[in-house]
Amino acid sequence: MINKLIGATFVAAMLASTAMAADVKPALVYGTGGKFDKSFNEAAYGGAEKFKAETGIEYRDFEPTGDTQGEQAIRNFASKGFNPVVAVSFAWTSAIEKVATEFPDTKFVIVDAVVDKPNVRSVVYKEEEGSYLVGTVAGLFSKTGKVGFVGGMDIPLIRKFECGYEQGARAAKAGNEVLQNYVGTTGAAWSDPVRGGELAKGQIDQGADVIYAAAGASGIGVLQTAADQGKYSIGVDSNQNYLHPGSVLTSMVKRVDLAVYNAFTDAKTDKFTAGVQALGIKEDGVAWAYDDNNKPLITPEILAAVEKAKTDIVSGAVKVHDYMSDNSCPK
Repeated sequence: MINKLIGATFVAAMLASTAMAADVKPALVYGTGGKFDKSFNEAAYGGAEKFKAETGIEYRDFEPTGDTQGEQAIRNFASKGFNPVVAVSFAWTSAIEKVATEFPDTKFVIVDAVVDKPNVRSVVYKEEEGSYLVGTVAGLFSKTGKVGFVGGMDIPLIRKFECGYEQGARAAKAGNEVLQNYVGTTGAAWSDPVRGGELAKGQIDQGADVIYAAAGASGIGVLQTAADQGKYSIGVDSNQNYLHPGSVLTSMVKRVDLAVYNAFTDAKTDKFTAGVQALGIKEDGVAWAYDDNNKPLITPEILAAVEKAKTDIVSGAVKVHDYMSDNSCPK
């Protein structure tokens, strides 16, 4: 009798587990620029793939090619019972606001923006902290005292990257100059590597020997141009050191994969919470990439300076200014 009860309990638990897993139908909507941009979107894809590999649960995703397609995809997934629905781009802010209201029982996640709804998790990053670290690397590595920054879309979020980078470069060595350009003012700015390369070439012509690209797929052109010109680049979002070993100085890693993976996992385990999550160095949300591809470029002095910057930022001894707090960057 006891064995039967244990067996019945086990079967019930297994059925409950199966039912819970069956209730999770994750969906992912990328930002414009393509799933395999080797940067922001691809990091999100990596998080979804990790969840799938660990759980065996399939997910659906969609690559918008324009700003109107995002809202259509988010609403379409919600209407078909997908849950949670993760949207990775500030561009889908208004879409999440609308669709989350229409589908109050669906869990939504937005990355790089804040939507105040009871069924929405907003994941934002302290990009200024990670950018300060790579700015420290660039500032100490540069031989010319001029480093560059090529942003994608000219918006406060990307100026936040630039400002953190600038603070790190100037703190590393007094007198360092930071050149900056942006690819454009629309969503197309994320997918124009030719223009990214042109801007990088212009900065190199002005004396920049290290250029940080925060431009999605457009950044691929920056990294390529730096390699072609015998200069150095800094990747973003994903670890891009492998793209041009010996030319990519480091990458500012932004753990978009964590936002996606955690959202899917939390929904599966019934631990999903709404509200704002802000991820910085302390939370392992941003970091600098140090691996076999760039190790020969990083001197003991640079390594020690970056580790000290990390410690000081976490302790509060160094406070990196957030451009988005007041739309300004201290000089």
